[in-house]
This record gives sequence, structure tokens and C-alpha cells, in this order.
Amino acid sequence: MGLYKVLSSLWRKNRKELERSRYIQWRREGAVVRIERPTRLDRARRLGYKAKQGVVLVRVRVRKGARRKERPNKGRRPKRMGVSKITPAKSWQLIAEERAQRKFPNLEVLGSYKVGDDSVYQWYEVIFLDPFHPAVKNDKEFRWIAEKQHKKRVHRGLTSAGKKVRGLRK
Repeated sequence: MGLYKVLSSLWRKNRKELERSRYIQWRREGAVVRIERPTRLDRARRLGYKAKQGVVLVRVRVRKGARRKERPNKGRRPKRMGVSKITPAKSWQLIAEERAQRKFPNLEVLGSYKVGDDSVYQWYEVIFLDPFHPAVKNDKEFRWIAEKQHKKRVHRGLTSAGKKVRGLRK
């Protein structure tokens, strides 16, 4: 087995041991936090991550479950209140990517992956590229993101999570 296959199998086996301490720490942090290195190196590398300048990693926390709406105080029967079972048309992964993009407007989203969830939250790691960094412009695999037609790809549903929500990824 190669290194990344070993890392992938270790991630699946040993999750319970690390989860509790990690999630306690992550809950205390902000909703969008820049991090030094990926939690799941195998998954990040599959999405195109490289440990070089111009590549930025961000961990995003989002709530689990359906949307919460305030209960109207008059004028409807309970069935028409529209409080429970309201689900967004977007996945939480896409919502996490969009929130991270709003926090870092000068960067472009390359992709994202799930790193964990507890009873209330889910955490995703989002891989960003700086389209103006010389290291990104000179890399033949990243050079495409510096072109102007790739600006704000996440808000136009052009990332992998966005295409999945739009039904374009079979």
C-alpha cells in the first residue's frame, strides 16, 4: 500500500480516539479559521493541495440539520407555520465554501472536504489558491485559476460541491 492509502485507512480506523479532543478545541475556535496543514493529507492531495506558497487552507464550521426559522406568532394553522423540515437547496459543504470565500475575498476556492462532525456542527476544510501569487501563476497545474473567467467560482456553483448540488456531476 502507498502512503496515501495508508493515511486514508488510518483516518477511517482511528477517528474515535482523536475526535473528542479535536472537536472540543474546534468548537472554541471561530467559525472560519485559517490552518497551517491539512487534517486529512490524503484527501487534500487528491483535490490538488500542494504545500507551497499561494495555497491556503481554511477550516469552516457549519451547523447540522435543517434550517431554523422563528415561529410566527399568529395567523396560521400549525401545518402552515413553516418552522420545521425546511431544508436548504444547497449542501452544507457548498455553504461552508461560500462562507470561507466571503472571509477571504482575494482567494479562489479549489475544493473542500469534510473533516468531522459532532451532534451540532460539521467541519469542512477548504483549499484556496491565491491567483495573484507568482508561485501559483508559474505552476502549470494552478495557472488556470489566475484567468479572469475563474473569478468567484464558488458563488457561481463551479466547484465540485456546487456542481453536485446543480446536478452536473454524475
